[in-house]
Amino acid sequence: MQLRIDMSSEVPLYQQLHDQIILGLATGKLQPGEALPSVRQLADELNINMLTVAKGYNLLKAEGYLISDRRRGTHVATTFQSDDVFMRTLQAQLHLLVAASKIRGLSEQTVKDLVIAQYCEFEGE
Repeated sequence: MQLRIDMSSEVPLYQQLHDQIILGLATGKLQPGEALPSVRQLADELNINMLTVAKGYNLLKAEGYLISDRRRGTHVATTFQSDDVFMRTLQAQLHLLVAASKIRGLSEQTVKDLVIAQYCEFEGE
């Protein structure tokens, strides 16, 4: 999977890396067990600091998306579980998005339709 970083974006580089890897998993561009470039290699490819790549990788490891092994390097986890921490994080993010949607006058149905459309996009419907 080709990762791209937008240097002019207000989104931090490590967050862009994090988000692209999650999107790659959801769309099938990255497969469970697939090897990822080393921190040094990816930093060189993207022309960014190694600490930035390490921060993105570490966040993904903490969330259970990546596994690091001295012999195999960094690779995508083979199983993903929606544990309590993930569910609380998801609920908090949804809470904030629903609040912002309400402030902007979006109806409940509009928000539901948007969520369903996003979910269907990843299901290939």
